Formats: sequence, C-alpha cells, structure tokens
Amino acid sequence: MIEIVSRERCVTCDRCVEVCPRNVFDRGEDGVPVIARQGDCQTCFMCEAYCPADALFVAPFARPEEPGSPLRDEEHLAATGLLGSYRRQIGWGRGRTPGAAVAVGPELPHSPPPIVTPAAGLGATTERGAR
Repeated sequence: MIEIVSRERCVTCDRCVEVCPRNVFDRGEDGVPVIARQGDCQTCFMCEAYCPADALFVAPFARPEEPGSPLRDEEHLAATGLLGSYRRQIGWGRGRTPGAAVAVGPELPHSPPPIVTPAAGLGATTERGAR
C-alpha cells in the first residue's frame, strides 16, 4: 500500500497521479501529490515504478502500516535504499523510463516454442517439441 510521497524528492511531474488505476492521489496546493485515498490503493506499484525521482514508497502489504512503522519513516526508507526501490527491482533504475535499454548480460540461445497441430488433438506437437 502507498505509504510515502517525499516532498523533498518530488519533482511535481504528476506521473503517479496519471498512472494510478485507483485515483489514490490528489494534487496538493504546492503541486506535490497527496495520498488522498490510501484505502483505495491496490498495491500495484505503478506509481512507484513511474516516479522519475524515486519519491514514492509502496509497502508490499494490502493494509496501511501502523504509525511508528519503519515503512512509514521517510528517513529510514531513504537510508536503507527502500525509497523508490521498486524501479531498481524491475530494472528501470533512477530516472529511467519504461522501454529504456537495460544491459542484462549475454544473449541466451533462443529455442522456438513447439508447434501445436490442432488436427492431432490436444497436446500433440510436431518434431520440434515431440512428445
């Protein structure tokens, strides 16, 4: 569930507001998004993934964290590298946008999927994936 919008890191781009499928955010008077409907968050991580400034933290739980939880403490999240960490986990990195090239290592050999022949019935395949 969305827990943090960092006022210090936010660049007021509204990407989180735009990508949230549940309309959890409102735009604050100063342009920084406000978590207006936390209970509507479906923990999809879209807001955190699309934030170019790593200013958001979504806890991987379906309920809000209790007051005093380290997962509601921006300083703790920043110090531990958790603030905005979902972008790194999916390979986007800080400031990276969806579809950007990511170095992933050597190319693995590609094996084509077996061809299923409908006439032969369910589960039947040709020689590429013979059973």
